[in-house]
Amino acid sequence: MKRLPTAAGVLAAAALLSACTPVADVEAAPDAENPACAEVMVYLPVELAETPLRDTNSQATAAWGNPSKVILRCGVPVPGPTTDPCASVNGVDWLLREEGDVWRATTYGREPAVEVVFNPNEVASSTLLVELAGPVSRIEPTGECLSPQDTLEIP
Repeated sequence: MKRLPTAAGVLAAAALLSACTPVADVEAAPDAENPACAEVMVYLPVELAETPLRDTNSQATAAWGNPSKVILRCGVPVPGPTTDPCASVNGVDWLLREEGDVWRATTYGREPAVEVVFNPNEVASSTLLVELAGPVSRIEPTGECLSPQDTLEIP
C-alpha cells in the first residue's frame, strides 16, 4: 500500500529546499515604505548580470547572488548637490562612490532615492545600471546631474 506524504512532511521538505538559498539580511532604508518603492520592486529583474534574485528580510530591498553580489535599497536619503561623479544610464542619473572594494550607486534627481551596492570586480556597473534603469525609472525624475559647465554664473 502506497502512503501519501503528510502535510508536515511536505512542509519539512519545502523548508529543506528553501534552506539552500538563505534569506539575505538587508537593512531597510528610512523611506522604504514610500509607495514609489513598491513600484520599483515589482519591476526588478529576477536575474541581474547573470546572478539570480534572492529573498531579503526587509521591505524595499533586493539582493542578487549567494553570497550577495548586488544589494538594492529603495528609500535611501535623497542626495543633495555634490561633486561626486555622476553617470546617466538610459535616462537615470546615478552618483557613483567608491568605498574600498565596493561601489555605491545612488539615484540622483529622484525621490525616493535608490541605492545599489556592488563589487565592480564581480559585476560590471555598466551591466547592472542598464538592467536596473527600467525599474528605477518608475520613479519620476525631479532633477538631473549637471556639470560645472551647465550651471549659471551669478554675479
